[in-house]
Amino acid sequence: MINGRREWFTRHPSNPILTIEDWPYPANSVFNAGATLIGGETLLLVRVEDQRGMSHLCAARSADGISNWRIDPQPTFPADPVGHPEEVYGVEDPRITYIEELGEYAIAYTAYSEGGPLVALATTKDFRSFRRLGPIMAPDDKDAALFPVRFGRRWAMIHRPQAADPTRDAHIWLSFSPDLKHWGDFRVLLRARQGGWWDARKIGLSPPPIRTPEGWLLIYHGVRVTAAGAIYRLGLALLDLNDPAKILRRTDAWVFGPKESYEVQGDVDHVVFPCGAVLLGEEVRLYYGGADTCIALACGNLGEILQRLLELPPYEPLGPPAT
Repeated sequence: MINGRREWFTRHPSNPILTIEDWPYPANSVFNAGATLIGGETLLLVRVEDQRGMSHLCAARSADGISNWRIDPQPTFPADPVGHPEEVYGVEDPRITYIEELGEYAIAYTAYSEGGPLVALATTKDFRSFRRLGPIMAPDDKDAALFPVRFGRRWAMIHRPQAADPTRDAHIWLSFSPDLKHWGDFRVLLRARQGGWWDARKIGLSPPPIRTPEGWLLIYHGVRVTAAGAIYRLGLALLDLNDPAKILRRTDAWVFGPKESYEVQGDVDHVVFPCGAVLLGEEVRLYYGGADTCIALACGNLGEILQRLLELPPYEPLGPPAT
């Protein structure tokens, strides 16, 4: 309970569930893992920062999604700066969507290019071999994930472009594509708020959107900059099932934030940052990076989350920020 209200997500008592001490080869830290279910197991595609400061992705598998992780003995998805120069400074923060129509998993990830971070896409059937589709958004852009279905004849993707000017706000955007390669019809989906809000000025997608009977459940992060540094917390929104550009609900208060030692202190303090979630029955399992140093797990009940969201007043769009 927090201030007399039940928590939306509860931390697992085994947290953190993965740290660099679990890794089979030398590296600096593990965090920000994409997540999916495959072959009756939970698979995490973990961001691993090496001792140079650059990142690659490595798969970890577990029968129960909590313990006894089997970690690939070498990088599963290393950067390929020769074949894909947009990955010259590494690959980061994967978000995994299973696309039933294609029979493949789509991985939207951040490729760190000479021009800055950009969105790239790869597909796989088994997380052992991959087909890179290359960059699909120009720098600076990140925090991207696909929806698992088409809307009309088009695929949809959520992402977060960021202007080079640090005084400009960073909102969550929605874009569409006929072929997963060429993207357009860009529009702001969810605006960062203004002023003293926990999610003012900069927000971004966390896990890929989760399909529910009431709509697409969106878990997003907001960044509040304080005199002591930034704090990364989570909020929720609900999108219309047939029109992902239509927002039905949005929480005003944050629903999950750093408080435990492994979230408060690390390479980047005061951060909870999920890139992956899986749905097991009614249980939403949220896999998140703690302080850019470890991976932890928080769980919530889908029915309760939806009920609480639907108790909120209908969403009223925010207008363009004042200039």
